[in-house]
Amino acid sequence: MMEKGQIRVQTENIFPIIKKFLYSEHDIFLRELVSNAQDACQKLKTLTVSGENKSELGDLKVTVSIDKEAKTLTIADNGIGMTSEEVDKYLNQVAFSGAEEFVQKYKDASIIGHFGLGFYSAFMVAEKVEVFTKSYKDGSKGVYWSCDGSPEFELYEIDKDDRGTKIVLHIGEESAEFLEENKIEALLEKYCKFLPIAIFFNDKQVNDTNPLWTRKPSELTDQDYIDFYRKLYPMGEAPLFWIHLNVDYPFKLTGVLYFPKIKQSYEIQKDKIQLYSNQVFVTDEVKEIVPEFLMLLHGVIDSPDIPLNVSRSYLQGDSNVRKINAHITKKVADKLDEIFRQNRNDFEDKWESLGIVVKYGMITEDKFLEKANKFLILQDASEKVERTIEPKEGDEKAETTIVSKPKFYTFEEYKTATSATQTNKEGKQIILYTSDPVSQDTYVKAAETKGYKVILLDTLIDTAFINNMEMKWENTSFVRVDSDIVDNLIDKQENSDSVLSKDESEKLKGLFEAPISDLHVTVEVKGLSQETAPVIATRPEFMRRMKDMAGVGGGMASFYGNLPDEVTLTINGNHPIFQTVLQQSDEAKQKEDVRSLTDLALLSQGLLKGAQLTNFINRTWNKVAQ
Repeated sequence: MMEKGQIRVQTENIFPIIKKFLYSEHDIFLRELVSNAQDACQKLKTLTVSGENKSELGDLKVTVSIDKEAKTLTIADNGIGMTSEEVDKYLNQVAFSGAEEFVQKYKDASIIGHFGLGFYSAFMVAEKVEVFTKSYKDGSKGVYWSCDGSPEFELYEIDKDDRGTKIVLHIGEESAEFLEENKIEALLEKYCKFLPIAIFFNDKQVNDTNPLWTRKPSELTDQDYIDFYRKLYPMGEAPLFWIHLNVDYPFKLTGVLYFPKIKQSYEIQKDKIQLYSNQVFVTDEVKEIVPEFLMLLHGVIDSPDIPLNVSRSYLQGDSNVRKINAHITKKVADKLDEIFRQNRNDFEDKWESLGIVVKYGMITEDKFLEKANKFLILQDASEKVERTIEPKEGDEKAETTIVSKPKFYTFEEYKTATSATQTNKEGKQIILYTSDPVSQDTYVKAAETKGYKVILLDTLIDTAFINNMEMKWENTSFVRVDSDIVDNLIDKQENSDSVLSKDESEKLKGLFEAPISDLHVTVEVKGLSQETAPVIATRPEFMRRMKDMAGVGGGMASFYGNLPDEVTLTINGNHPIFQTVLQQSDEAKQKEDVRSLTDLALLSQGLLKGAQLTNFINRTWNKVAQ
């Protein structure tokens, strides 16, 4: 018997609201319809196991097909199917007080499992939808339902031999892109590639029904993890290592997080972690679920406790999300600690990539900081150590080799090694560092000659790391080796005796105080050893840090970024060259010599630029030519 009627929405027409508001992206309709088809198959499996379904299960599958001539897109399954009463219940009784309430109720809720709601997403792209279905129940008749996007529908019985549901979407003109095979293939790849029931498109299965994160770690080899990574990121290098997540209580969470190789070019990619809910792709914007510092990782996480139609406001307020966030932080910290303790050499070899993640985490997550204090390592700027590299097991041709590699300290090891030499009069531990061991080589060597240990901090994150650790590590200060003369790096020293008279010192100081464009220069004359350079250019720590922070943006640092660079010129009054300079009667020659010495000092700090650098090169070249 044929029935005609109106879908029972009590006030407004629901379909325009669905098209405009229920989903942020129209292509979500395919995810919803395929997910419902999967759900129908899964329910039938459950009923079969319980004995409620007596019919043969067969090979459960979902089929997606396009008919360009008919302008239709079809999603079919051989799952549980529906009776006429179920079709009426799920598709016709959208009985809310109005469309506004409908959207408000379901915009943050999981659609999967609500057949009618997921089904209605079809009207975002279709001008007419037809449903052909037959229930698994004995004696069931086939049922036909159709609707053209208005509240009117048709519902009647039909002859249908096979169990399951077929949904035919008559695609509207404005959505013609969904009749292109490449488009549908891409959407299936994006949303459905790991769904548990086989999906066929163009007679080819397009999904992996048993993805790696759903399996037990004990069943998997290293190669399995690497192969899965390549499936996720075909163009990516092999990962450093991975963490397999598997939690049942107090929330459900599975997944695999990979540590990628991070190059010094800082081509860091975020949003490479994919979020799933019961193997259905949700989003790759997981900022609230994964701690910010771990956004540098790659991989997948799957939690049925997170809804499909997820919103940022939901994520920020949900207690399970906060628990998942904390759990992931703990798992990553535990894994890093385990690798460090079990194979420190391997950990050090990977530090170039790991260091950025670890330092970022120490800055942003105090609970991570507590654990990371044990496995943070600091690379010596110069010192090398010999390490023995054993051949891999099974490689009979390989020989044991000895290589020279950088020396690393944990924070505690560095403090122990430098407590006698690098503790200032206030009791603070001074960590000396270089951000550029090539251009700052003379400063590094001068510090090492004094018995100091200089570490390398040259990554994009190190300026922020230094500022934060000075607040979080008790009685610790970082000092860059070029921020002052070597005698003042740990404690300010009084001037040593100078061979120059007071008048000679003042005259010499005056010669060096000529203005230099784009620089704020302070000149001081000190009595240093004759072997020390005649002029040393240093950049005061505070102002230089502010300039460095301005380079990466943020807060008051932007104000300092607009100020000229500050530099202190320390004139070594005991250097023999100044006796010669002061004895010259030709003032122009004095100024020329002073300018050359100044330029050499500024060059060591990378502060000789533009016309000044060109002039310096020309003057040097002319002297060589003479």
